[in-house]
Amino acid sequence: MAQRPFELSRTRVTLFEALLRARDKKGGKYQIIEDHDRKPMSYDDLIRAAFALGGKLDTLIKRRETAGVLLPTGVGCAVTFFALHAIGRTPAMLNFTAGIMNLRSACEAANVRKILTSRVFIKKAGLESLANELSKHAQLIYLEDVRKTVDIGDKVIALLKGAFPRMFAAKANPDDTGVILFTSGSYGTPKGAVLSHANIVANVEQCYSYVPFKPAWSFFCPLPMFHSFGLTGGVLLPLFTGHKTFLFPSPLQVKEIPKLIRETGANVFFATDTFAQQYARNAADGDLNCIELMVCGAERVKPETRELYKSRFDVELLEGYGATEASPVISINLPDNNKHGTVGAFLPGIEWRLEPVPGIEGGQRLYVRGPNVMRGYLDPTKPFGIDLLPQGWHDTGDVVDVDQDGFIRILGRVKRFAKVGGEMVSLNAVEAYAQTVWPDHLHAAVALPDSRKGERIILFTDHAGATSEELQAWCKANGASELAVPKKIVVVDEIPVLGSGKTDYVVMQRMAAERFAEAKAA
Repeated sequence: MAQRPFELSRTRVTLFEALLRARDKKGGKYQIIEDHDRKPMSYDDLIRAAFALGGKLDTLIKRRETAGVLLPTGVGCAVTFFALHAIGRTPAMLNFTAGIMNLRSACEAANVRKILTSRVFIKKAGLESLANELSKHAQLIYLEDVRKTVDIGDKVIALLKGAFPRMFAAKANPDDTGVILFTSGSYGTPKGAVLSHANIVANVEQCYSYVPFKPAWSFFCPLPMFHSFGLTGGVLLPLFTGHKTFLFPSPLQVKEIPKLIRETGANVFFATDTFAQQYARNAADGDLNCIELMVCGAERVKPETRELYKSRFDVELLEGYGATEASPVISINLPDNNKHGTVGAFLPGIEWRLEPVPGIEGGQRLYVRGPNVMRGYLDPTKPFGIDLLPQGWHDTGDVVDVDQDGFIRILGRVKRFAKVGGEMVSLNAVEAYAQTVWPDHLHAAVALPDSRKGERIILFTDHAGATSEELQAWCKANGASELAVPKKIVVVDEIPVLGSGKTDYVVMQRMAAERFAEAKAA
């Protein structure tokens, strides 16, 4: 049952106003945000800190200039995000795991000339060479240096502004650009999604009206804030709805995170299936039992992951679906209406349509439109630098089936189908077959051109004993198409993933092409 109806009128505010609205409701003294430094901040603390930092950044970043943010998930990143909004600047959240080529491309597309970062972060993350390369294209502003210049006078001014925030915050329109996020780049070069203030506030309101959040629930977020799932779901949703959130700088700390979840008593947790498995395997009994709402996105939830959480921690995994372009949540399963194998039903306010894809049976291409869907992609050659969506419709690139109850089953991306022997074969299905045969390992399927069959499927796996014969036997016994059996299985030490936890298919495709080229040369 929905907690309250979705009201479009509530979305017509800026991100900073949404924060102030939550402060008014919960009270300025309410401790709302904390990170691994264990120094919780109240709404008043957060707003004053945003004004104090914003006052200094106001002289360093030109008006209406896009500012790159290269920071890990934490209170410092949240303060920086709202400091930019307090002074009317647009943040572009930069993916520090994307590599210098993608980062340089992102900065050029978003016209980023200043990047806010941290010396401590650069050193701890081992990003010195990346920072050095970036400094050739943009000015790096280190927040430690900026904070050293904040004196007693600045603090008094921030105190005054914090008492009358609506008087001093920069004026903006809800339809102005609120943030620039870059797509994950799972299948190609990341694209810059231009999300308005209203887009993100709408997605928060859609989620909060659809999912029955309990008032006392708190969140735990280790997902990167350069990723829409982390920014909206783990940071802005709890901040705007009055739920405390604990931020952690990296989802890769698989041994530390379960302990912290237990220690903080967090009830809401977002993850990908890949990370969820690792957290469960590294958790002690009781570490994750406090979780009451756990949503997995970005990749399919495997049955063994679902069973692991249910049997060990009595946690029912909910699968959801989203896209950076949709701020990001499009659909989600609910605790009392959880259809395994689907990603739930559409959130309120989202329109959708399906179009057939030649050669693919049983599913159609999904288009979505709604208050949470972006204005368009960055494109310097277009008016205002944005390639606007046609009539507001976003082509998700996903092939789906929607049942009579409105629940979505994802069959794969259009790009994730290979044409083998004249038939379209889902690479996601190939991975699912391999996962069933070898459930304790990770697998990734890609396709390469083949002069005889059109394309050939290559399966990468971290299972040293994997063989085509074993997979073929399972497919034959279970009625799966013989075309879905990869003739070549390549064993690797590990399957590369992006910072968000998704499989990095760009790297996998390159590895396959290199190995295939080597084989031809031989």
